[in-house]
Amino acid sequence: MPLVQGTFLRGVLPTRDAVRLVVGTADAVAAHELVAYEIPLSDEDDEPVTAPLVLGWLRTLVSGALPITDMSVMGMSLVIADTADLEPASPTRADQVLRVLRTLAWPFVESPPSPTLCGFLFTGSEGMRLYFAVEKADGLIAADVRLTGALTACWPPCPPSSKKRSAG
Repeated sequence: MPLVQGTFLRGVLPTRDAVRLVVGTADAVAAHELVAYEIPLSDEDDEPVTAPLVLGWLRTLVSGALPITDMSVMGMSLVIADTADLEPASPTRADQVLRVLRTLAWPFVESPPSPTLCGFLFTGSEGMRLYFAVEKADGLIAADVRLTGALTACWPPCPPSSKKRSAG
C-alpha cells in the first residue's frame, strides 16, 4: 500500500502493546531494505488508538527524514515512535485497502476468530506471510501464502454428510 514519496507499507508485525509497521519501496523484501516503526496501541491517557490514527502517524513519520537508530528487529532498522506530539497525516483513499486486513484481524462479530490474524509481511511480489495468534500454542504461527496463481484451498471441502438424501 502506498504511503508517501515512493514509500509503501510492506507489513505489520505483532508485538505486545504496540504495532510494528514495516515500510520500504514497492518491491523491497530484504531486511536491510525495510524499516519498522513501532507505534503504541494506546495514547498518553492509556486509551486505545484507532487504526486510521496509527496510519496517519506512520504517514507523518515516513514523510520526514529517517531517524538514526541503533535498534533492529528481524534484521530491519527499528524506530520507536513518540506519538505524544506527533500530528497524524490526513487519510487517503488508499487507506480503505487496509480495512480488509483490519476486518480479518478483528471482524465485527461477537466472538473473535480463532486463530486471530495479528500481522502480515510481504515476502515478495507474489507472496505474503500471515501471522496468527494461537491460544493453545501460547504464541504465534506463520503461514506463507501466494497472492497470485492458483487459489489456496482446503481439501476435502467438507466432511461427507451422514444424512441420507430424500428421493423426490
